[in-house]
Amino acid sequence: MRLDLSLYLITDRELCADLGLVETVMAAVRGGVTMVQLRDKHASDADLIDQARRLKAALSGSGVPLIINDRLGVALACGAEGLHIGQDDGDVARARAALGPEAILGLSVQNHEQMVRVDTEYLDYLGLGPVFATPSKHDHAAPLGFEGLASLVAASPLPTVAIGGLKAEHVAATHQAGAQGLAVVSAICGAPDPEAAARAFCSPS
Repeated sequence: MRLDLSLYLITDRELCADLGLVETVMAAVRGGVTMVQLRDKHASDADLIDQARRLKAALSGSGVPLIINDRLGVALACGAEGLHIGQDDGDVARARAALGPEAILGLSVQNHEQMVRVDTEYLDYLGLGPVFATPSKHDHAAPLGFEGLASLVAASPLPTVAIGGLKAEHVAATHQAGAQGLAVVSAICGAPDPEAAARAFCSPS
């Protein structure tokens, strides 16, 4: 499946609650989202597998891949197109071996110390951030700002997607920093109209 990091939606169960998870995601896909990551730190594996299967069925035929956050077993159980892991969420070689060569595998990177340890043999892309402090993740690293983002992008051996407090008005600056796309949580999941919110990222004023 083609890797298009342009607009990468990361789900938040609470923010998606009003419309529902699947409804929020599909509205965002209609608005231009190119990748979807299912992230729910508090759900049981069984609950997350159920969420993932419903999302995967809804995304079928859209060309938009479903990525699972952190949990390799869930990604395998639901047949997701890929996995995204953090620095402390497991070994990339093990994940690649389990997922197979066709799956999409991403890794979060917050600084240059982590960047120099990136193993390009197993990974497809890197998530760089946070660009700004964000309420959707309380234990994040120090914000990079766009200057810090540009520095990390320049050092990256792989395609990159920026994350952390990004809004539609940040699209130009993110691209100027060299990132291939933006990963978004609150600005889409928390919007009353996720389709319109996603569209704003695709055609920022």
